Amino acid sequence: VIRHLLDKAREFALPSLIIVFEPLPREYFSPLQAPARIMSFREKVAALAELGVDRVLRIRFNEALRGMSAQQFVDDIFVAGLGVRYVVLGDDFRFGADRQGDVAFIQQEGRRHGYEAGPTPTLEVAGERVSSTRIREALERADFAEAEALLGRPYSISGRVIYGRQLGRSIGVPTANLELQRLRSPLSGVYAVEVHGPGLAGAVGVANVGVRPTVDDSIKANLEVHLLDREVELYGRHITVTFRRKLREEQKFASVTELREQIGRDIDAARDWFASAD
Repeated sequence: VIRHLLDKAREFALPSLIIVFEPLPREYFSPLQAPARIMSFREKVAALAELGVDRVLRIRFNEALRGMSAQQFVDDIFVAGLGVRYVVLGDDFRFGADRQGDVAFIQQEGRRHGYEAGPTPTLEVAGERVSSTRIREALERADFAEAEALLGRPYSISGRVIYGRQLGRSIGVPTANLELQRLRSPLSGVYAVEVHGPGLAGAVGVANVGVRPTVDDSIKANLEVHLLDREVELYGRHITVTFRRKLREEQKFASVTELREQIGRDIDAARDWFASAD
């Protein structure tokens, strides 16, 4: 879809633009049941910029947008708002109240308003359709090779390092706590990771993604990273954590002492894996 969009933008000598909805519709309707986000909004914008997209239009999904007809969406946003010359769509795209609008409708309206529209064929990898569901399933299995093939890059999570409860530092295992900007994560467990950020270039570490059941009762996912053999002041900085290997599931321990002992074993397991991967 993006390659098609960029080709058409060059053909028309116009900026490329992608429309995204925030929150995602399923998050709006059922935030606790909605599928885990693969990328935050900031990660999505950064990834699109790397691919060469010029602009991103974020439209807030709310009751007004929910009730907007496909006709009104085309008239108000595509035509009056953006003055589109060409619209690129996934072949399964639906929009408008009750999902009234589809590719055929947009093409029909294009003939009336003077723009063109074209669907992009389904992208397949290994003979199967690439979809967010398939990516999430690969991440749940910790199959990072398949996730990379589907995404076109290694799977990572980025975020700003915030102040946590300082528990890790108090037990001799300081961690960087990331603000995930999402309720749920597609990953859960303990992982061997690489970290990129200020003063870091592929620094190896151990990350926990989950709700920290030993020390917290939160339902919101957290990401904590411990760097191996180094300490870097990261508070307030933006870092990227790339997941390489799952070490174990997240679990609840009877005491902080048991947790500390398990973290020590996790660190040893991560060292062994990185040594074998070199």
